[in-house]
Amino acid sequence: MMRPHAILAVAAAMLAAAPAAAQPAPNLAGLWQNPHRTVVVRTGNCGAERWCGWVAWASAEAEADAKDGGVDRLVGTELLQGYERDGPGSWTGTVFVPDMNRRFSSRIEAVSANELRIRGCVLGGLFCKTQVWTRVEALPR
Repeated sequence: MMRPHAILAVAAAMLAAAPAAAQPAPNLAGLWQNPHRTVVVRTGNCGAERWCGWVAWASAEAEADAKDGGVDRLVGTELLQGYERDGPGSWTGTVFVPDMNRRFSSRIEAVSANELRIRGCVLGGLFCKTQVWTRVEALPR
């Protein structure tokens, strides 16, 4: 017969090894601000279970950087393109970087309901850059 503390240890080990209950993915729809606070993107559905994001607000600095990269008008530009869910709280798609005027393969992971980790990579993931974007309730003034 197992001792009570041994039973508790076995139960704790089983719980630790058990997969976590499936959590619903956070809603991507809304306004998200980059860590430099120079761009806000409005995300929403863009077709058959895909998510996209368009620049809803940009600082003068971000507008100038985009213009230097060849993008004349930053507001309205689609930065997040065709993201499809590929796991609980994660999506893959393409990110457009206006100041470079280039697109990169990308992955979005929900850090929380109010934070997204956005990673863009080139050369099959050899070089990557990651930013954490924060949900905002309104556009900056």
